Amino acid sequence: MTVKRATVDSDAFIAAMRQVAATVTVVTTQGPGGCAGATVSAFTSLTVDPPSVLVCLRADSRIARSVLDNRVFCVNVLPEDATDVARAFAGPSPEDPAARFRGLDIIEGAHGPLLPRATTFSCTLSEHVLHGTHAICIGAVRAISGGGERPLTYLGGDYHRVRPHHD
Repeated sequence: MTVKRATVDSDAFIAAMRQVAATVTVVTTQGPGGCAGATVSAFTSLTVDPPSVLVCLRADSRIARSVLDNRVFCVNVLPEDATDVARAFAGPSPEDPAARFRGLDIIEGAHGPLLPRATTFSCTLSEHVLHGTHAICIGAVRAISGGGERPLTYLGGDYHRVRPHHD
């Protein structure tokens, strides 16, 4: 398959995408490929039947390699006051991936660590597709936990809280 060159300037694309609000999630995984976690904004529901979600991970990252090796992952939608957790899991992975989890009251899940107060989607990897610099990971949702808290969002290079709009 031949990938066509982008038709818009990459800086313009990045600037436009910075104006799209996204929930802040931390994707975690645990298994033969090791324990890993990373902050991810590219997460969405895919289908209800069967319950499926989609995450995009940088293809050359530790989290992408670990998800592919483990064949499981957990999407943790962070609560609105968890900017410190989002920052701890952002950026290049440290030499010791477990360092990102230190000091957190995690629950060991079958598909990856569950982060405190997060809404979690525990998944088995059903598809893995490479596109450009990223791996598109489709997960079959096996369990859901938490919920009820407002999510942390990211917009314009900063974290935000969701508030209802009242007319």
